[in-house]
Amino acid sequence: MVDKKFKKEIITILFICLLWYTASSSNNVVTKVLLSEFPYPMTVTMVQLMSITIYSGPFFNFWGIRKFVDISWPYYFKIIVPLALGKFMVSVLTHVSIWKVPISYAHTVKATMPLFSVVLSRIIIGEKQTYKVYCSLIPIVTGVLIATLTELSFDLTGLLSALTATLQMSLQNIFSKKVLQDVGLHHLRLLHILGRLAFFLFIPIWLYFDFRTILTETVMVIDRKYYIITLLLADGLLNWLQNIFAFTVMSMVTSLTFAVANASKRVFIILCSLFVIGNPVTPLNVFGMMLAIVGVLFYNKAKYDTLKSDSKKMVLPLVKTSRNENSSYKYHKIDSGNISNGYVSNGMQKEIHATNFV
Repeated sequence: MVDKKFKKEIITILFICLLWYTASSSNNVVTKVLLSEFPYPMTVTMVQLMSITIYSGPFFNFWGIRKFVDISWPYYFKIIVPLALGKFMVSVLTHVSIWKVPISYAHTVKATMPLFSVVLSRIIIGEKQTYKVYCSLIPIVTGVLIATLTELSFDLTGLLSALTATLQMSLQNIFSKKVLQDVGLHHLRLLHILGRLAFFLFIPIWLYFDFRTILTETVMVIDRKYYIITLLLADGLLNWLQNIFAFTVMSMVTSLTFAVANASKRVFIILCSLFVIGNPVTPLNVFGMMLAIVGVLFYNKAKYDTLKSDSKKMVLPLVKTSRNENSSYKYHKIDSGNISNGYVSNGMQKEIHATNFV
């Protein structure tokens, strides 16, 4: 009976992973095709944010995701608004990189996220890493350098956009985790809040930069305008779906398993883009891409081992539960299996990338 239940759970996870990989790779290919014919990254971003705004509310209510929590206005303007700004910038820069360089190269550059995370965590919160973590960064950097030097369709704007988006995404992840810990907000609700806020904040900017040009652009007044609109809507839906599938998988597996699944997804996207779009590559170029991805796997394993080691070393705290008539307190111990990195969690704490799965 237990075996049957376990097999069913494994099949369910694999099926959702397949849906996640399919939605993500399809999203990237559709975005590339769309931007090739409709070079307006900001408009593509606005449609994706609009999709998050429209689809998330009804779906999350149906799914039983817990409601919004009260967030003070000072905290809202200090943390939430900058996060919404960051989400918009990450999305626009990501779209610029996909527009300017092949998808395979853009995703290889994104493999540098652990490097940015290590540096930023040290600067912002003073977090030191283990020797294993630092060593795991070597194949990542080497792989990206090889892929860059051998990229046949290299574009400096595309490279800088991908690097800046990755840097911003690392900042997003650090502060998104802080919000989740500070206010107890569900990560999918945070996705909804940031997407909706970014959409409404940037409508005036979009109207100024893109809207007037699009109205007079030839591509929107000829017969292909319906094709462009269809691609825009499909891109928005696929982007929203890949976020939902990613969070679903995250909720079902350990942090290490999710990290491996996420790295495997990047390989899947790279391979799909090579076969579907057919951008030219060399064997050395492919080697650089795969080396960077393997480095990401080593990094995630090293981080997981560090978290596991820290949780074992941690002294079990006493938690106040109630007070009796004599003003003395009763305490109980927290199960060490549910402690990671100083926070109580369900098993080993997941590395939650709460706002971006691009």
